[in-house]
Amino acid sequence: MSRDLPALFAQMAPVLGLSRPAAQCLGAIWRAAQAPSADDLVARLGLSRSNISVALKELRALGLVQTARSPGSRKDYFTTDPDPWALLRQILAARQRRDLAPLADRLRAEATDPHVAALAAVATSASEGLARLAQLEPRQLAQILSSEPPRKKKKKKG
Repeated sequence: MSRDLPALFAQMAPVLGLSRPAAQCLGAIWRAAQAPSADDLVARLGLSRSNISVALKELRALGLVQTARSPGSRKDYFTTDPDPWALLRQILAARQRRDLAPLADRLRAEATDPHVAALAAVATSASEGLARLAQLEPRQLAQILSSEPPRKKKKKKG
């Protein structure tokens, strides 16, 4: 695993909607050859055990990592889908549930003037659109987000 990947994920933390330690853990788990335990993450990342525990709780609550046990071991090992499109889908779903849907609900509840009502409609559309993207299979999400927009036909000079 690249030692720089957890640092890169930490830099992306605000975009991912994660705390810096959670993003570092996600980066380490995502590219690990073998599912790491919390102790492995402490050793790899140089973070305290409490930081790792809180970060893993955050990642599990968002559905970004899962726990597994090795036969005969009492330790939890952490895994995530290795497909980057699956990871993106999980992040989109988490952001929609945690950030966008509550914002849309709050704006709709306070939509007493036309400007707020219009903003509520936009937030609701964005939340619903993001929820639809998050329900797609990773392959479908890749196709939609990777496709080039249709080109406009050039007008002939006449």
